[in-house]
Amino acid sequence: MVMEGVRLDKSILEKVLEEALKKGGDFAEIYIEEKQLSNVICEDNRIEKVNSGREKGAGIRVIKEGKTAYAYTSDLSEEGLLKTAAVARHAVMNNTAISSKPLAVKEPVFRLNVKRLPEDVTFDEKIEHVLSANKSTREVSDEIRQVTVVAGDLHKKVIIANSDGDLTEDERTRVRIIVNTVASREGLIQTGYESAGGVCGWELLEQIDFESMAQKAARLAVNMLSARPAPAGRMPIVMSSEAGGTMVHEACGHGLEADLVQKGLSVYQGKLGEKVAADGVSVIDDATVEGKYGTFCFDDEGNYGQRTVLINNGVLEGYMYDRLTAAKDKTKSTGNGRRESYQDKPIPRMSNTFIAPGDEDPEDIIKSTSSGLLVKKMGGGQVNTTNGDFVFEVQEAYIIEDGEIQYPVRGATLTGNGPKVLNDIDRIGKDLGFSIGVCGKDGQGVPVSDAQPTIRIKELTVGGTAPTSGSNKYRIRRM
Repeated sequence: MVMEGVRLDKSILEKVLEEALKKGGDFAEIYIEEKQLSNVICEDNRIEKVNSGREKGAGIRVIKEGKTAYAYTSDLSEEGLLKTAAVARHAVMNNTAISSKPLAVKEPVFRLNVKRLPEDVTFDEKIEHVLSANKSTREVSDEIRQVTVVAGDLHKKVIIANSDGDLTEDERTRVRIIVNTVASREGLIQTGYESAGGVCGWELLEQIDFESMAQKAARLAVNMLSARPAPAGRMPIVMSSEAGGTMVHEACGHGLEADLVQKGLSVYQGKLGEKVAADGVSVIDDATVEGKYGTFCFDDEGNYGQRTVLINNGVLEGYMYDRLTAAKDKTKSTGNGRRESYQDKPIPRMSNTFIAPGDEDPEDIIKSTSSGLLVKKMGGGQVNTTNGDFVFEVQEAYIIEDGEIQYPVRGATLTGNGPKVLNDIDRIGKDLGFSIGVCGKDGQGVPVSDAQPTIRIKELTVGGTAPTSGSNKYRIRRM
C-alpha cells in the first residue's frame, strides 16, 4: 500500500490499531487519505482563478460504549500514526487493553471505470473548455451581464483499517462542470444555472456538451426576464424530472439519516413499518448507481456501498446507518458512513437518493392537470427535519391551464411539509432526472446526487416565507 511515497504495510496498521486499543475500547479504526484537486474558474470574461492542491493525512477513531474519541494527523510515518493513536486512546477511561484482529483485505464488488484521470488533463485544456463555454454563453444574448464557469476535479486514494480485521483500499475520482449566468433588463435580474458531474474522469466532456450546457443556462436566465410574477396561493404542482431530486433529498432524505432519528430530530422517528407516503411512492438511496456523483464502492468506514430501500410503496422500511448508529439500533450499517476528509469522523449521509420512477407518461401527467404550476428547475432552500417543514426557491416554472403549458413565471417559492408532500403525490412518471450537489451537515460537505421522476403533488403553497426556526435546519448547497 503506497500513498505518495509512504509505504503502509499491514504490520504498521495492525501496530497502530493495537496502540489505539491499549486503554480498552470496543472498536478502533484508521482512515488514511491522499487527494489532489483542481479548479478553473472564469468570471468577467477572464480566468479568475486556477488552483490545485494536494493533501494527505490520517484520522484515528476509538469507540467505547457508543462514545467516540477522534484524532488526526498529516504525519503518515509510523511514529506519527502511533502518536495520534495514543492521543485517541487517552480519551478511553479503561486500563484493559483489547486486541485487534489480523487484517484481511476486502475486495471491491465493482470497480470504477475512469478513462481520463484528472492529472492526465492539462490546465491548458481545462482552460480552453472553460473559455469556450463562457464565450458560448455570452453569445446567447446581450442581456447576459455576468457569467461564472467552473471546471473542477478530485482524485482521492483511501486506506481504511479497523480492529475487526477489515482492510480496505479505494480510489475515487470526481469531475464536475458548472455554469451560472445573470441576465438583466430594465432593472430586473434573473439567473440561470446548469451543472453536470459524476464519478468519472474528464471523459465527462465526451458525454456532456459543455457549450450547449452553458447556452442552456443563459437561455433560462434570459427567458425568465419575460416571465410573469408567480401567482400566490395553494395549487397543484407538477414537478418535472428535470428539477432533479432536491425535494426528496431535503424534505425527506435528511430525516431518514439514523443519527437524526436517534436524537429525536426526525419526523420519521418511531414510524418503521408505518405508511408515510402515498401508494406507489418508493424512496431509495443507492451508492452503486454507475457514474453518479454520490456513487462509491466503499463508504468512509470501509463498508460496501449499497442500495437501501427507505420507503417501499409508501411504507417506511429503514434508515441510513453508519457503524455507530447501527450498533445503537442493533442492526447493520447500510454503507452510509461518510466524511469530508481525514479530519472528520464519519456520520450517516446520503449518496444517490431518489424517488423511484412509476409507469406514467410525463406528458400525460401535465395533460391531466387542469390548472397548476409546472416546476422545471429548483433553486436553494431550507428544511426543518424535526417537523418536515420546508421552503424552496424555484428557478424555472410555468403555468398549466387546461392541461397545457402556458407561460413562464418567476419568483415562485414552494412552502410545505415533506411527509405531507409524499402522501399527496398522486401521479408518478416513468422518467428519472438527476442533479448533483454538495450536501452540508455538521460542518461537513460530501458529494451527492438526487433524482425523481415527473410527479404531481395534489396541492402546495406557492409563495410564503421560510419555516420558523427549529432545532435542525439544513441549507442546500448546489455545485
